[in-house]
Amino acid sequence: MAQKSNKYVKWLWILFLGPFLLLFTIVTLTGMGAFGALPDVEELVNPKNNLATIVYSGDMKILGKYYSENRVNVNFNQLDKDIVEALIATEDARFYDHSGVDIKALGRAVAGAFIGGNKGGGSTVTQQLAKMMFPREKLTKFQMVFRKMKEWIIATRLEKYYTKDEILALYLNKFDFLNLAVGVKSASQIYFNRSQDSLNIEQAAMLVGMAKNPSLFNPIRFPERTQQRRNVVLSQMVKYGYLSKQKYDSLKVLPLDLSFHPEDHNDGLAPYLREYLRDNYLKSWCEKHINPETNKPYNVYKDGLRVYTTIDSRMQKYAEEAVFEHMHDLQKMFDKDLHTKKNAPFACNLSKYEIASIMRSSMKRSDRFRAAKKAGMSNEDAIATFYKPVDMTVYSLRGDIDTVMTPFDSIKYYKGFLQTGFMAMEPQTGYVKAWVGGINHKHFKYDHVKVSKRQVGSTFKPFVYALAIQEGYSPCHQVPNVRTCITLPDGKEWCPSNSDGPNDKNNGKMLTLKKALANSINYITAWVMKQYTPHALVTLVKRLGITSEIPEVHSICLGTADISVFEMVGANSTFVNKGTYIQPTFVTRIEDKNGKVLEEFIPTTDEVFSEEKAYTMIQLMRGVVDGGTGSRLRSRHKLMNQIAGKTGTTQKNADGWFIGLTPELVAGAWVGGEDRSIHFNSMVEGQGATMALPIWGKFFSKVYADPKLKVSKGEFPRPKNLNPNLELDCSKYDATDNDGSEEINEFDNLKE
Repeated sequence: MAQKSNKYVKWLWILFLGPFLLLFTIVTLTGMGAFGALPDVEELVNPKNNLATIVYSGDMKILGKYYSENRVNVNFNQLDKDIVEALIATEDARFYDHSGVDIKALGRAVAGAFIGGNKGGGSTVTQQLAKMMFPREKLTKFQMVFRKMKEWIIATRLEKYYTKDEILALYLNKFDFLNLAVGVKSASQIYFNRSQDSLNIEQAAMLVGMAKNPSLFNPIRFPERTQQRRNVVLSQMVKYGYLSKQKYDSLKVLPLDLSFHPEDHNDGLAPYLREYLRDNYLKSWCEKHINPETNKPYNVYKDGLRVYTTIDSRMQKYAEEAVFEHMHDLQKMFDKDLHTKKNAPFACNLSKYEIASIMRSSMKRSDRFRAAKKAGMSNEDAIATFYKPVDMTVYSLRGDIDTVMTPFDSIKYYKGFLQTGFMAMEPQTGYVKAWVGGINHKHFKYDHVKVSKRQVGSTFKPFVYALAIQEGYSPCHQVPNVRTCITLPDGKEWCPSNSDGPNDKNNGKMLTLKKALANSINYITAWVMKQYTPHALVTLVKRLGITSEIPEVHSICLGTADISVFEMVGANSTFVNKGTYIQPTFVTRIEDKNGKVLEEFIPTTDEVFSEEKAYTMIQLMRGVVDGGTGSRLRSRHKLMNQIAGKTGTTQKNADGWFIGLTPELVAGAWVGGEDRSIHFNSMVEGQGATMALPIWGKFFSKVYADPKLKVSKGEFPRPKNLNPNLELDCSKYDATDNDGSEEINEFDNLKE
């Protein structure tokens, strides 16, 4: 009988211990990799995360990011304590007491599965982190059992290699909070426009509440449900002593109070610079540099690079405001002008064939056409898609408009908007401080600072006069204002006219070079050009950093060349930088995700003029603002400090320019239509002093009004060894017979 009893006891022990032994055996075999490989030590210690590349301004503001996942890691010390306490109270109350797997919570969850009822989840924060770091594939229920065991083992190993604080930081950095917010830093910015270390307790609770199921508790789609979940988190904080009942009662009635700022490449400061930086700079840089962690070229979207630019966030803001304010008003003027044109937005003198050619060319350059061709359509079938009405959102001065329009009509509609490019640069360092490449990056992606090149008109004339100054001419040297003819290599004569032709009140008078430049007199510009060769002029401007192709013909003296705003500002900065050209620079260094400097960038320089010649050029160009075509800076913008500059207007008012120089900043603006056949009818509205100069004036007014920027209104520094015999004050030669209120002499005859 006793023997039989022992047999029963033996089987009872087997039945009782068997499952545990079986479980122990399975877990052991799983840990040994019998049911699939587990992450090795290297993968656990250095987990692969897709980190956003961050672009910083010179004053350490985030301008934007490039990412496949919008994640920027923070360490534990950078976390708000409320979000840490909320996470522990809600997801893992015994977090600091277990080693990755909470046996008590696991037993409670298993019991709940067998006997029914909600007994709570069994996964610790560490287990959830393991699941995020090594995501599950699509598995059967049987496979899921082994996968769960793998996560237990990974969790215990994570606890071995990381501290508890590091695990919490890893979890909050890894979690996807939806709406392109991966990690708590991005989520805090996107949902509340705050840093992750300065969240309110109810904000922290909302983010932690999303951890249960972010799709279910998406605050944008389901605010009421998310608020209820937030309050559950707050109640858990009360339960575990992180929050008083009294404080809970006051917090639970608060609304979510979101400040939703979804991150988009079109939003934020300097979108045109950021787009150019990514597509034309960083991608090529990454291809040439190997990431030692992956042994592959750096990836701008995944490797967490830190790019430090020269942009000043405050100046950038003022530049964007100046562009918006002026272009808004100018566009209203242009819209009135368009009503007078039968071919609007094109000029009246264009034929139907010319307009059709322009439109067809525009269609072929569009993304729609490229997509149709990629899908296998013929040219004609692809073009036919442009005549079918579709739903679309279009830009307007009043904001985006949802409408139905054919793509053909939308292209024509968009051509009716004037475009612009503006850049400001520190001439002593080459640092670009502000960059505005257009009127609206969402709808007009093309950059008009670096990429676009337009005819520069009379803004090119200072380079012509610089040849004379280099050869010893004084700004007060007098030249008869009469027609100058130049014999060309083919024997023909080129005789450019002044804008007012025979009606110019200055015709036949002796004018100084300073007054001739101030009033943009073509006769005298041609006279200066005649003293030299086109080759000499092209050689000079190349040394001034202009890389655009410039033909060696005499008519370039009147500004026939197509040049970018970027090049023109850089070239003119040479005069302020004591005659030394310094390459415009917009990136100072690139670091890896850990802050290690990968490369620093130092601009190239070239001493083009002596300090005396550069100073002389500044005095020459000051006449433009003091009494010439740029005098609106005085009369309308009330900028009374020393400013040198040059306006520019091209044939038929297609392009308006202004380049302005001060001792601490040089800036340039261009305004014009997408096509040169789109322009103002009248010179009054179409000149550079009307189209471009106001952007410059508004920008500098804002900059000077900000004492924190410390941009002075000081004088251009006078060289110590300036020739005492050099005449710079030309007032005794030039009568002030031009009120400077209109740019009357700016229209250039550009035909050679």
